[in-house]
Amino acid sequence: MNNLIAILATITLLVLTPCNYAQAQKALPQGTAQAGKTAVAAADTGGVNHEAAVDTAGNAVIADSSGVYMAEAADSALAPVESVGFHKMLKTKYIEGSAGFMSFVALALVLGLAFCIERIIYLTLSEINAKKLMTDLESQIMQGDIEGAKATCRDTRGPVASICYQGLSRINEPMEDIERSITSYGTVQAANLEKGCSWITLFIAMAPSLGFLGTVIGMVMAFEQIQQAGDISPTIVAAGMKVALITTIFGLIAALILQVFYNYILSKIEHITSQMEESAITLLDIIMKYKLTK
Repeated sequence: MNNLIAILATITLLVLTPCNYAQAQKALPQGTAQAGKTAVAAADTGGVNHEAAVDTAGNAVIADSSGVYMAEAADSALAPVESVGFHKMLKTKYIEGSAGFMSFVALALVLGLAFCIERIIYLTLSEINAKKLMTDLESQIMQGDIEGAKATCRDTRGPVASICYQGLSRINEPMEDIERSITSYGTVQAANLEKGCSWITLFIAMAPSLGFLGTVIGMVMAFEQIQQAGDISPTIVAAGMKVALITTIFGLIAALILQVFYNYILSKIEHITSQMEESAITLLDIIMKYKLTK
């Protein structure tokens, strides 16, 4: 009886194995199909019964599924993290640096930029084509149209035209008086060009100083935390050190920004000052020629 049952089980296994093998080849990956082949081979040899073969195939499917899940988890871990925006990062660092100290640094930066923008607008409006102006004045003066030359100076903006107007208003006086008047008024105009620059230099010096002040206060906070805890630990010192370093960084950045604007302003002042000096010398030469031909 036992032999008959074994023969029937073997025949049944041989009949059903091809169908299961074909379905496994279609549905399972390459690794699972290989496991199926192993199960069939074991069944063909008769060394392992049908239940062991099915268990082997099932374990292969589970192992393959686990491998897929692990691969998906690895891909998820390697997925790029969304980058934080610059504005959000700046806001976060501003808060971490203690808003009380950072507000003073930000205030110095804003006020310094306000003075810089005002000077840049003023100097930009003060720049003119000085050579064209002097050419027009020379033609009018040599023709004797002094009032027309004065009207041209009044209608032209900037310190160059103002200096020329002062010289033309004293054209009937001696050359020494004309030169003195032009020199004196040129000094006044140069002072107007540099108005507000002292405030910019003040904020340039204040920004890093406020940052260093935050550094000192942050170090004091760190030592107080060490004293209260009675232990030197990185986690205890980290908060105070972060305040110290962040305030210093922001103070230096504010000073660098203001320094760039200040140097640009100085370059424009030097350019306009050179225009004023060149135009004053040219005007004196024109007036001298006019007096000689008069």
